[in-house]
Amino acid sequence: MDFGISGKTALVTGATVGIGLAIAEGLAREGVHVIITGRSQERIDAALNQLKKKVPSAKASGIPADHGTAEGARAVTDKFPEIDILVNNVGMYKPVEFADITDADWEQIWDVNVMSGIRLCRYYFSKMLKKNWGRVIFISSESGVNVPAEMVHYGVTKTAQLALSRGMAELTKGTNVTVNSVLPGPTMSEGVETFVEDMAKSQKKTRDQVQKEFFENVRPSSLIARFASVEEVANMVVYTCSQAASATNGAALRVEGGCVRSIT
Repeated sequence: MDFGISGKTALVTGATVGIGLAIAEGLAREGVHVIITGRSQERIDAALNQLKKKVPSAKASGIPADHGTAEGARAVTDKFPEIDILVNNVGMYKPVEFADITDADWEQIWDVNVMSGIRLCRYYFSKMLKKNWGRVIFISSESGVNVPAEMVHYGVTKTAQLALSRGMAELTKGTNVTVNSVLPGPTMSEGVETFVEDMAKSQKKTRDQVQKEFFENVRPSSLIARFASVEEVANMVVYTCSQAASATNGAALRVEGGCVRSIT
Protein backbone atom coordinates (compact mmCIF):
# COMPACT_ATOMS: atom_id res chain seq x y z
CA MET A 1 0.00 0.00 0.00
CA ASP A 2 1.33 3.43 -0.95
CA PHE A 3 1.04 5.65 2.11
CA GLY A 4 1.52 8.77 0.02
CA ILE A 5 4.32 10.35 2.04
CA SER A 6 7.32 9.74 -0.21
CA GLY A 7 9.38 12.92 -0.39
CA LYS A 8 8.13 14.25 2.96
CA THR A 9 10.57 15.11 5.77
CA ALA A 10 10.15 13.68 9.25
CA LEU A 11 11.87 14.49 12.53
CA VAL A 12 11.91 11.59 15.00
CA THR A 13 13.31 12.48 18.41
CA GLY A 14 15.21 10.00 20.56
CA ALA A 15 15.60 7.70 17.57
CA THR A 16 19.01 6.08 17.93
CA VAL A 17 17.57 2.84 19.36
CA GLY A 18 14.33 1.02 20.08
CA ILE A 19 10.94 2.34 19.05
CA GLY A 20 12.36 5.59 17.70
CA LEU A 21 14.81 3.86 15.38
CA ALA A 22 12.10 1.44 14.22
CA ILE A 23 9.86 4.41 13.39
CA ALA A 24 12.69 6.04 11.45
CA GLU A 25 13.22 2.81 9.52
CA GLY A 26 9.52 2.45 8.75
CA LEU A 27 9.29 6.00 7.46
CA ALA A 28 12.48 5.62 5.42
CA ARG A 29 10.93 2.59 3.70
CA GLU A 30 8.10 4.90 2.62
CA GLY A 31 10.53 7.26 0.94
CA VAL A 32 10.50 9.83 3.75
CA HIS A 33 13.65 11.85 4.48
CA VAL A 34 14.24 11.03 8.12
CA ILE A 35 15.99 13.23 10.66
CA ILE A 36 16.88 11.55 13.95
CA THR A 37 18.09 12.97 17.24
CA GLY A 38 20.05 11.34 20.03
CA ARG A 39 22.30 12.06 22.96
CA SER A 40 25.60 12.00 21.07
CA GLN A 41 27.00 12.12 17.56
CA GLU A 42 28.45 8.67 18.11
CA ARG A 43 25.02 7.17 18.79
CA ILE A 44 23.53 9.02 15.83
CA ASP A 45 26.23 7.78 13.47
CA ALA A 46 25.72 4.20 14.64
CA ALA A 47 21.95 4.49 14.17
CA LEU A 48 22.30 6.00 10.70
CA ASN A 49 24.65 3.20 9.67
CA GLN A 50 22.18 0.62 10.93
CA LEU A 51 19.31 2.38 9.18
CA LYS A 52 21.09 2.53 5.85
CA LYS A 53 22.02 -1.15 6.05
CA LYS A 54 18.37 -2.06 6.46
CA VAL A 55 17.08 0.53 3.98
CA PRO A 56 19.87 1.17 1.42
CA SER A 57 17.80 3.85 -0.31
CA ALA A 58 17.19 5.75 2.95
CA LYS A 59 17.59 9.50 3.02
CA ALA A 60 18.58 10.14 6.61
CA SER A 61 20.45 12.62 8.75
CA GLY A 62 20.72 13.45 12.42
CA ILE A 63 21.72 15.87 15.12
CA PRO A 64 22.71 15.41 18.78
CA ALA A 65 20.33 17.26 21.08
CA ASP A 66 19.45 17.50 24.75
CA HIS A 67 15.67 17.59 24.54
CA GLY A 68 15.37 18.44 28.21
CA THR A 69 16.45 22.00 27.44
CA ALA A 70 15.26 24.91 25.33
CA GLU A 71 18.76 25.14 23.87
CA GLY A 72 18.51 21.56 22.64
CA ALA A 73 15.24 22.26 20.86
CA ARG A 74 16.66 25.43 19.32
CA ALA A 75 19.67 23.53 17.95
CA VAL A 76 17.30 21.18 16.13
CA THR A 77 15.01 23.86 14.72
CA ASP A 78 17.95 26.03 13.64
CA LYS A 79 19.46 23.18 11.61
CA PHE A 80 16.18 21.77 10.30
CA PRO A 81 13.69 24.65 10.01
CA GLU A 82 11.26 22.84 7.68
CA ILE A 83 9.67 19.42 8.29
CA ASP A 84 6.36 17.79 7.42
CA ILE A 85 6.14 15.15 10.16
CA LEU A 86 7.11 15.43 13.82
CA VAL A 87 7.31 12.30 15.98
CA ASN A 88 7.84 13.25 19.63
CA ASN A 89 9.38 9.98 20.77
CA VAL A 90 12.14 11.03 23.17
CA GLY A 91 11.42 10.10 26.76
CA MET A 92 12.78 8.77 30.01
CA TYR A 93 11.47 6.60 32.83
CA LYS A 94 12.77 5.38 36.17
CA PRO A 95 11.00 3.35 38.86
CA VAL A 96 11.02 5.43 42.06
CA GLU A 97 8.85 5.30 45.19
CA PHE A 98 6.47 8.28 45.13
CA ALA A 99 7.76 9.71 48.42
CA ASP A 100 11.31 9.60 47.05
CA ILE A 101 10.61 11.53 43.83
CA THR A 102 12.36 14.85 44.38
CA ASP A 103 11.51 18.20 42.83
CA ALA A 104 14.54 17.77 40.59
CA ASP A 105 13.25 14.37 39.44
CA TRP A 106 9.84 15.84 38.62
CA GLU A 107 11.40 18.75 36.73
CA GLN A 108 13.74 16.53 34.73
CA ILE A 109 11.13 14.02 33.61
CA TRP A 110 8.66 16.82 32.81
CA ASP A 111 11.24 18.66 30.70
CA VAL A 112 12.26 15.54 28.77
CA ASN A 113 8.88 13.85 28.32
CA VAL A 114 6.55 16.85 27.97
CA MET A 115 8.40 20.10 27.35
CA SER A 116 10.54 18.54 24.62
CA GLY A 117 7.42 18.04 22.51
CA ILE A 118 5.95 21.40 23.43
CA ARG A 119 9.08 23.26 22.40
CA LEU A 120 9.30 21.57 19.02
CA CYS A 121 5.57 21.89 18.37
CA ARG A 122 5.66 25.56 19.23
CA TYR A 123 8.07 26.00 16.31
CA TYR A 124 6.84 23.48 13.72
CA PHE A 125 3.08 23.33 14.29
CA SER A 126 2.28 26.81 13.01
CA LYS A 127 4.36 26.10 9.90
CA MET A 128 2.32 22.95 9.24
CA LEU A 129 -0.92 24.88 9.60
CA LYS A 130 0.35 27.52 7.19
CA LYS A 131 1.28 24.84 4.61
CA ASN A 132 -2.04 23.09 5.31
CA TRP A 133 -0.37 19.71 5.72
CA GLY A 134 1.44 18.05 8.59
CA ARG A 135 1.54 15.21 11.07
CA VAL A 136 2.37 15.43 14.76
CA ILE A 137 2.63 12.22 16.77
CA PHE A 138 3.27 11.94 20.49
CA ILE A 139 4.60 8.58 21.67
CA SER A 140 2.73 8.29 24.94
CA SER A 141 2.19 5.00 26.80
CA GLU A 142 -0.44 2.77 28.32
CA SER A 143 1.04 4.17 31.56
CA GLY A 144 -0.75 7.40 30.69
CA VAL A 145 -4.02 5.53 31.26
CA ASN A 146 -2.88 2.94 33.81
CA VAL A 147 -0.54 5.11 35.88
CA PRO A 148 2.06 2.76 37.42
CA ALA A 149 2.43 2.94 41.19
CA GLU A 150 6.18 2.36 40.89
CA MET A 151 6.75 5.47 38.75
CA VAL A 152 3.89 7.90 39.19
CA HIS A 153 5.88 10.79 37.72
CA TYR A 154 6.32 8.89 34.45
CA GLY A 155 2.61 8.13 34.24
CA VAL A 156 1.77 11.79 34.87
CA THR A 157 3.94 12.91 31.94
CA LYS A 158 2.36 10.34 29.64
CA THR A 159 -1.15 11.48 30.64
CA ALA A 160 -0.05 15.05 29.96
CA GLN A 161 0.98 14.06 26.44
CA LEU A 162 -2.53 12.75 25.79
CA ALA A 163 -4.04 16.06 26.87
CA LEU A 164 -1.49 18.02 24.86
CA SER A 165 -2.13 15.97 21.73
CA ARG A 166 -5.90 16.34 21.95
CA GLY A 167 -5.69 20.05 22.71
CA MET A 168 -3.43 20.71 19.73
CA ALA A 169 -5.72 18.66 17.50
CA GLU A 170 -8.52 21.11 18.30
CA LEU A 171 -6.42 23.80 16.62
CA THR A 172 -6.28 21.88 13.32
CA LYS A 173 -9.99 22.07 12.55
CA GLY A 174 -10.65 22.32 8.82
CA THR A 175 -7.01 21.72 7.85
CA ASN A 176 -4.95 18.80 6.55
CA VAL A 177 -2.83 18.75 9.71
CA THR A 178 -3.41 16.01 12.26
CA VAL A 179 -2.19 15.50 15.82
CA ASN A 180 -2.42 12.10 17.47
CA SER A 181 -0.84 10.09 20.24
CA VAL A 182 0.25 6.46 20.15
CA LEU A 183 0.20 4.37 23.32
CA PRO A 184 2.65 1.46 23.34
CA GLY A 185 2.43 -1.13 26.08
CA PRO A 186 5.20 -3.47 27.24
CA THR A 187 7.59 -3.44 24.29
CA MET A 188 10.85 -5.27 23.70
CA SER A 189 12.95 -2.14 23.38
CA GLU A 190 16.64 -1.93 24.22
CA GLY A 191 16.05 -1.20 27.91
CA VAL A 192 13.42 -3.91 28.34
CA GLU A 193 15.58 -6.47 26.56
CA THR A 194 18.43 -5.75 28.96
CA PHE A 195 16.03 -5.98 31.92
CA VAL A 196 14.71 -9.37 30.77
CA GLU A 197 18.20 -10.73 30.16
CA ASP A 198 19.41 -9.56 33.58
CA MET A 199 16.37 -11.08 35.27
CA ALA A 200 16.90 -14.36 33.45
CA LYS A 201 20.54 -14.53 34.53
CA SER A 202 19.90 -13.56 38.15
CA GLN A 203 17.01 -16.02 38.52
CA LYS A 204 18.67 -18.72 36.38
CA LYS A 205 15.71 -18.84 34.05
CA THR A 206 15.22 -18.56 30.31
CA ARG A 207 14.02 -15.37 28.64
CA ASP A 208 10.77 -17.11 27.77
CA GLN A 209 10.20 -18.02 31.43
CA VAL A 210 10.83 -14.43 32.56
CA GLN A 211 8.45 -13.09 29.91
CA LYS A 212 5.77 -15.61 30.84
CA GLU A 213 5.99 -14.71 34.54
CA PHE A 214 5.95 -10.99 33.76
CA PHE A 215 2.63 -11.28 31.97
CA GLU A 216 1.21 -13.60 34.58
CA ASN A 217 2.12 -11.35 37.52
CA VAL A 218 2.77 -7.78 36.32
CA ARG A 219 0.57 -7.36 33.22
CA PRO A 220 -2.03 -10.12 33.56
CA SER A 221 -4.55 -8.09 31.54
CA SER A 222 -2.42 -8.31 28.38
CA LEU A 223 -4.30 -10.13 25.65
CA ILE A 224 -1.24 -10.96 23.57
CA ALA A 225 0.62 -12.07 26.73
CA ARG A 226 4.01 -11.06 25.33
CA PHE A 227 6.12 -8.02 24.69
CA ALA A 228 5.31 -6.22 21.47
CA SER A 229 8.17 -5.70 19.05
CA VAL A 230 9.39 -2.19 18.29
CA GLU A 231 8.35 -2.81 14.68
CA GLU A 232 4.75 -3.45 15.73
CA VAL A 233 4.65 -0.06 17.44
CA ALA A 234 6.37 1.60 14.51
CA ASN A 235 3.78 0.20 12.09
CA MET A 236 1.04 2.15 13.86
CA VAL A 237 3.11 5.33 13.87
CA VAL A 238 3.98 5.10 10.18
CA TYR A 239 0.32 4.59 9.30
CA THR A 240 -0.68 7.58 11.45
CA CYS A 241 1.89 9.70 9.61
CA SER A 242 0.48 8.71 6.24
CA GLN A 243 -2.09 10.14 3.84
CA ALA A 244 -4.15 7.01 4.54
CA ALA A 245 -4.74 8.30 8.09
CA SER A 246 -6.08 11.67 6.98
CA ALA A 247 -9.33 11.22 8.96
CA THR A 248 -7.53 10.14 12.14
CA ASN A 249 -7.10 13.24 14.28
CA GLY A 250 -7.12 13.92 18.02
CA ALA A 251 -6.95 10.18 18.70
CA ALA A 252 -5.14 8.11 21.31
CA LEU A 253 -4.15 5.00 19.37
CA ARG A 254 -3.25 1.93 21.39
CA VAL A 255 -0.52 -0.58 20.59
CA GLU A 256 -0.50 -2.07 24.08
CA GLY A 257 -1.61 -5.61 23.46
CA GLY A 258 -4.91 -5.22 25.28
CA CYS A 259 -3.44 -4.33 28.67
CA VAL A 260 -5.96 -1.49 29.06
CA ARG A 261 -9.37 -3.04 29.69
CA SER A 262 -11.50 0.06 29.13
CA ILE A 263 -13.12 0.63 25.73
CA THR A 264 -12.62 4.40 25.70
